[in-house]
Order: sequence, then C-alpha cells, then structure tokens
Amino acid sequence: MGMFSGKRIVLGVTGGVAAYKAAELTRLLVKAGAQVDVALSEAGARFVGAQTFQALSGRPVWQSLWDERMGNAMAHIDLTRGADAMVVAPATADFLSKLANGAADDLLSTLCLARDCPLLVAPAMNRQMWDNPATRRNVAQLREDGIAILGPASGEQACGEVGEGRMLEATEIFEALTASLQPKLLAGKKVLLTAGPTFEAIDPVRGITNLSSGKMGFALARACAEAGAEVLLVAGPTELPTPYGVSRLNVRSALEMHQAVFQHLLPQNVFIGVAAVADYRPATSSEHKIKKSGDNLGLTLTPNPDILAEVAALPKAPFCVGFAAESRNLAEYAEGKRVAKKLQLVVGNLVQDGLGGERNAVTLFDAAGAHALPEADKLTVARGIVAHLAGLLSSQGNS
Repeated sequence: MGMFSGKRIVLGVTGGVAAYKAAELTRLLVKAGAQVDVALSEAGARFVGAQTFQALSGRPVWQSLWDERMGNAMAHIDLTRGADAMVVAPATADFLSKLANGAADDLLSTLCLARDCPLLVAPAMNRQMWDNPATRRNVAQLREDGIAILGPASGEQACGEVGEGRMLEATEIFEALTASLQPKLLAGKKVLLTAGPTFEAIDPVRGITNLSSGKMGFALARACAEAGAEVLLVAGPTELPTPYGVSRLNVRSALEMHQAVFQHLLPQNVFIGVAAVADYRPATSSEHKIKKSGDNLGLTLTPNPDILAEVAALPKAPFCVGFAAESRNLAEYAEGKRVAKKLQLVVGNLVQDGLGGERNAVTLFDAAGAHALPEADKLTVARGIVAHLAGLLSSQGNS
C-alpha cells in the first residue's frame, strides 16, 4: 500500500507555466494511493487542460463556482470537507495576493477560504515578482495565517532570467506534502546527522572508502525533518538528493566530517551518527598520482577520530544515536558498542540485510533491551527509528 493510501488531497492549479509540474504531482500522488481532486483556475486551464488532470487522477476536474455536478451546488465548500490537505501548485503572485487578502471570486480561491484542512502553496513567478515588496508582504501574511509556503527554488526561469521564484519540482512538493501529514514527534528539536561513506585519499585519484550508499542516513534525515525537527545533514561523498526541509554540508574525509560536526554541534539536541566513517586513513597522501611499477606498494594507516565517541563523551553531550552495521553477532556487537560509547540508542543491522539496497531490517538497542523493527523500505524504517527516538527523548524529559 502507498504512503497516501486512504488520503484525499485537493490540488489547486493556477495560471503559470509551471502547471505542467502539477500534472506530474498528480501522477505521484495517485501512484502513492491518494485520491486527488483537482480544482483548476480559468488561467490554469490555459496551460494544462482539464482532460489531462482527469486522465491522471481518474476523477472529475472542478473549474466553476456554478458547477452543477454536485447535488447541493456547493462544490466550493464540499470539496475540502474530509480532505487531508489542500495544495496549490503553482501559486501565482496574483493568487497569493488573493489568498492573503481573503478574496473569493472563483472556485479555487473560494475553496481556500472555506477549506477544512491544512493548506500548502508552491509559489511560481518571475524573480522580480517574487522580490516585489507586495509579494513579500503577502507571503509573510500567509505564513502568519498558518499556510505552509513551499519554496520557491532558484534557477533558470521560463522568461529566460535566472533567480528565485521558480516552482519546486513535483518530487519536492510531494515530499513536503508527505511531511505535512506526519506526526510532529520531534517538533522544536535540532538534529545533527552524518550519512554516507568517507573517502581517505592515497593520492589525487585513489583512496580508501566503503560501500555505504548513504540511503539509510538520508532517509533518516528526511524522517527527522518530517517529524518537525530542524535537521543538519553532514554528508560524505554521495550523489543522493538532499531531502526536502533538510540543510546539508558536504564533506569528503573523516577529518572533514569530524571538523564539520564539532563546528555545528553546540545547538543540537540530538546527534545521529549514521555515516560509515573510515576507521583508518593513509598516514600520508601523495601530492601527485603514484605511478604503477613492478614493486609492492605499502601503505601505513593511522586511526581516524571516533566522531560518535567524542560527541558522546562531552560533558553536555546531546542525545546520541549510533549505528552498528555488522556481518555477524549483531546483538553482541551492537549492545557492546552502546555500552562502551555510553550511547542512549544504537541501531543495528546486518550488512547483508540492507547495505546499499532499498530496504532494511534493523534492531534498536537501548537501556531497556532490543527492539526489532519489521523489514521495510528505508524511509519506513527511518520513521520507525524516529518514533522510538522520540519516545526515549520524552521519557528522558520526564525523568
């Protein structure tokens, strides 16, 4: 079953060239199990027609205040009743102005005013329109009114100019909408998290690394952000996209990761060490490429700092979560790591159960014992870890 199974989403589409992304968003939501009701403005229909949204959603598309298909002639009220969320994408400068001032002169604006569910809007406009003081005032008012503003992004625009105002991609809006429906178990918390491998240079083109994909760490960063935390992700070398709502710092080596963690550790409530940090690095790294010869090549390795152990040993350490990826004796090694490093929680898994793949099976080790989570995709597993972590934080706060 999809993550939106049983959910009903009202999607509003206004008149911007980014309306084509709303078609992709509709497809993503339906694929995830959502029932999508599309409300299309008159201008929006000039960019993507009702037939497209009807084909993608499998549902009637709504365009007029005077639509007679609803028996009581109150589509402007009834469409949001029972909906889990409403999202407007794209939301033009004109529509943001309407929304900020309570205007209700067509079906979509009336739906927003009469809604009975959370509202998210994804602005899309020229960079100068976005920077205009009137638009900024309208956006500030919408935020004050409790409406979630998604983006905008910065980049090349349809007009040929480059700057802020570009609508988020459909996948980013999908992630934001997913996050909005998750319980805010970590609201008000700051989380610092490491993920991915490290690369320890031998020379400019060679190095020591490992098979970590970073997928579990990135999924956990996303799950923490979904749960309402302010998340800073320190990422080793990986091409994975940054989860929506997560701040990211890219590093390469274990020493760089160590420096980044301790530069940003002070305000954090939680530190989660998911990264597969190399235990050793070459004692020296050649400035130039080492040429091949018939002789043996010897490397002297020196230990890297144990980032997690150093953080946990601080006098005022944050709540520390470690990961133990083992090939055997999981319970023995994971619990041993938790005790030795004085960690509140260790997430253990066998490498054959999840390294580099899309799914994982983990066991959580804390002072109360071992707690196995069902095997699932990594985002589902990450949400399970966050739920357990939130419970431990709550208990700690009440003790």
